[in-house]
Amino acid sequence: MALLKLRDGTELYYKDWGSGTPILFSHGWPLSADMWDAQMLFFAEHGYRTVAFDRRGFGRSSQPWTGYDYDTFADDIADLVKHLDLKDVTLVGFSMGGGDIARYVARHGTSRVAKFVLLSAVTPLFVKTADHDGVDKSVFDGIKAGLVKDRPQFLDDFSPLFYGTNHGTNVSQGIFKQTLQVALQASIKATIDCVTAFSETDFRPDMAKIDVPTLVIHGEDDQVVPFPYTGKLAAEMIKGAKLKIYPGAPHATATTHADQVNADLLAFLKA
Repeated sequence: MALLKLRDGTELYYKDWGSGTPILFSHGWPLSADMWDAQMLFFAEHGYRTVAFDRRGFGRSSQPWTGYDYDTFADDIADLVKHLDLKDVTLVGFSMGGGDIARYVARHGTSRVAKFVLLSAVTPLFVKTADHDGVDKSVFDGIKAGLVKDRPQFLDDFSPLFYGTNHGTNVSQGIFKQTLQVALQASIKATIDCVTAFSETDFRPDMAKIDVPTLVIHGEDDQVVPFPYTGKLAAEMIKGAKLKIYPGAPHATATTHADQVNADLLAFLKA
């Protein structure tokens, strides 16, 4: 396996497929690099170098007890980008992975970054606060309690919202089974701690530091990361960002709308 030993000794698993202009994919909670298979295969076959990694605590990466915060995640990406010597890279972040790449830009700049993509992302702020109309904190407290009580069942029950099958989206049982299998590879500590990280981290200051061409894609019927609180605001806050709303689409557009996502990303890369 391709493992990078990070500055604190944590081992980060990554895939590095194809050759050409690089694209770096950051996955959502509680998944791994495998969620990007449809994108990595497509773009590697279309002449791009595709890189995806398992966030610390998830997939095949190490499971440290601490470090599940966005400054650490951003620095992990910086270590990987430097290790692979990625230049003119397009950063693509799904769901909580959108926060990873936003914080990477905020902490490390865009000298190596050509373009930036937020897909169903939690940015700029997920939770409801005094000055932001987001999701109530009690929802996230309930998620953490459900994980502690019965993580396998909680995650299994989460899939219909994630993929939108409760609203009529057609997803195979194989995808459901794979999703649960991948999710249960993760550390339960990482799975719980990341709920706090992705719900409470305020990326609003980071949005102003994104100074490269940006594409924001979000499903109109995202039941997990509601568009009005996240994608809509991110597109408004990032200077010159292009917004694509998928009518009736759920949260997991990388899977449910893979062909459309791939086509839109390809057009954006070539623009």
